[in-house]
Amino acid sequence: MEKFLRKEKEPEFFSRRLSGYISPDGTVHLTDPKKLLVKRFLDVVFASLSLLFVLSWLFPLIALLIRMDSRGPVLFKQLRHGKGNQPFWCYKFRTMVRSQDADTRQATRNDQRVTRLGKFLRKTSLDETPQFINVLIGNMSVVGPRPHAVPMNHFFSNEISNYMFRHSVKPGISGLAQVRGYRGEVLTFFDIYGRVKLDHFYIRNWCLFLDLKIVFWTISAVVFNNRKAY
Repeated sequence: MEKFLRKEKEPEFFSRRLSGYISPDGTVHLTDPKKLLVKRFLDVVFASLSLLFVLSWLFPLIALLIRMDSRGPVLFKQLRHGKGNQPFWCYKFRTMVRSQDADTRQATRNDQRVTRLGKFLRKTSLDETPQFINVLIGNMSVVGPRPHAVPMNHFFSNEISNYMFRHSVKPGISGLAQVRGYRGEVLTFFDIYGRVKLDHFYIRNWCLFLDLKIVFWTISAVVFNNRKAY
């Protein structure tokens, strides 16, 4: 039985808070408000502590280094799909020179657009830390399927059936797919297919312990296994 979702005999078709899926046998699964409340509480606590004790001094330092390293804004914002396919502005530290194809062209190994400081920020995943602001705003979670740029979602949804099911929950700063090796450039069909399958597995099997394991695996991957971070 899915742990993140609860079963309902009849779907609330007119409810704006409807989120979930219908299984092949016709069973309707709706998100459990109590579990969502627990997850939101942990998101707020984790993000608040991170911003207060670490990022309060790290943000200004990185911002200063970015301004010294290259021209352009400190933050890079990109329109991405969130829960219920609702677009939102996702924040990152800028790691590249400004370009017109930022939403459609993936970062590649030895990408000439990446700045000197940007290589370090991407290698250590520090470029993602402004997304704790997204968590506090409420359009992201600490753990969940990674959000993709809107044009890329349109492309991938035409390639993989039920792709948008990954948007039945909030996207995360880190996710199960990323800690299991599916991060970086999408070179083949199986690179994105593997991510989507793990995203679906996460949604159907969510529990608090799984989130804690993903946080631990994320820290471990950043320190010991960041080969695909470029």
